[in-house]
Amino acid sequence: MRIEQGARIIVENWIHAQPEDVIHFITDETKLREAEAFTYATQQIGAIPKLTVLPSDSVQAGDSIEEMRNIMSYATAIVGATNYSFITTNAVDYALRHGARFLSLPLSTNDGSSLLEQDFIKMDPNVAARMGRPMLRCLRSSDTVHITTKLGTDITFSVKGREPGIFNGVTARAGVCASASFEVYIPPVETETNGRVILDGSMGYIGLVQKPLELGFEKGYLTYIAPTPDGQKLRAFLEDFGDPEMYCAAELGIGLNQISRCRGASYIEDESAYGTFHIGFGRNLALGGDHNAAGHFDIVVHNPTIITGESVLMKDGESCAWF
Repeated sequence: MRIEQGARIIVENWIHAQPEDVIHFITDETKLREAEAFTYATQQIGAIPKLTVLPSDSVQAGDSIEEMRNIMSYATAIVGATNYSFITTNAVDYALRHGARFLSLPLSTNDGSSLLEQDFIKMDPNVAARMGRPMLRCLRSSDTVHITTKLGTDITFSVKGREPGIFNGVTARAGVCASASFEVYIPPVETETNGRVILDGSMGYIGLVQKPLELGFEKGYLTYIAPTPDGQKLRAFLEDFGDPEMYCAAELGIGLNQISRCRGASYIEDESAYGTFHIGFGRNLALGGDHNAAGHFDIVVHNPTIITGESVLMKDGESCAWF
């Protein structure tokens, strides 16, 4: 798929941009081709593009984004099209509360391709929403989520008092936050995640794990990383943030995109893949949580069995919640 086609899908089918809407594209200096395609797609429907290009190394920490919160709040819709996601920043929360719409579209890939060329963005948002609604109902009526896999994952999250949501790319109403990652998400209680995960998918911006990696969680935080080559990469990545709050399990997500594959090319595609779940570390403010940190980072696990209260949402990666 050509970049221009991908940009058109996002502007027309996800943002639902209308003539005279102000669409603020925030990108970084490594994604100028995508910025040009977004600008053209916006102009083609009579909307007004606004473009901000940031230094690529300033986005993950969030400082440059926080400085823009007043400017962002004047847009009809904001597209966070930088390498790194900033959906969980205070600035996005501020813009949403002031009536803007926000689409998180982190463009980072591990193979040099453009995210807008990937077929997974062709997934029908309406189908993803229909898949996610039964899961949403089960999560709303449960206090805990228990996840196991045949490889040995056995982890429990408390979700008492937490509100789940669905991301399917669509942000058509004021104050709505959306993500290119098609998923059901919920911010678990930040101090009550316990158990172990056998990570066999991907590690966000790092890419695929080469061998299953054991991780341990106690009282909401990642406390054990097996000393394997993949474990050393994960430990080094988290240490680079210089923030102990990056070890908090701040998001639980379930992939809804039937076109996506967890192949390590893009973390957005990986965590969207149907038949996977992911844990997000660090900030979760825009997801309805209470946790702030220096960034946000996700790990993806294949073929989970997911139980909420008395309901089995997924069995070995296949949904049981079709009702």
